[in-house]
Amino acid sequence: MPDVVADGLRVLFCGINPGLMTAATGHHFARPGNRFWPALHRSGFTPRQLLPSEQRELLSYGLGITNVVARATARADELSTEEYREGGRLLTRKVARLRPRWLAVVGITAYRAAFDDRTARVGPQERTIGDTRVWVLPNPSGLNAHWTPATLAEEFGRLREAAAE
Repeated sequence: MPDVVADGLRVLFCGINPGLMTAATGHHFARPGNRFWPALHRSGFTPRQLLPSEQRELLSYGLGITNVVARATARADELSTEEYREGGRLLTRKVARLRPRWLAVVGITAYRAAFDDRTARVGPQERTIGDTRVWVLPNPSGLNAHWTPATLAEEFGRLREAAAE
């Protein structure tokens, strides 16, 4: 799954790993029930709701997308602890090279596993990667019923405001 990245982004969003539909289409967060694209728009990151096929437009807003783990699976719970840890190491190197202002990991479980931080909560983290600050967002999967479209957009909006400073 190719990254959508450039040097010096405002925010680099980092998904857990590609789902099967994402892998099949080559577009991040492609599953129809995924709420990433609506949350991105409702939070004010984009002026309209982009389609997954329009993912390259994110670069014009200073935004990008990558994943913690490259391997596609039907469900994130199919990933091993070692895959998460190796993904965290690779992500750290990628962030150090690209130098986004913020890394936004989309999924608390993925962040905790990739960075061995069992106490992390949604929101800004104390951890930095070089000058890059880190924010953990809720997983926008439709399976994550704890977060509604409105509360997802609100949390994405908190990051947008922090990234604008």
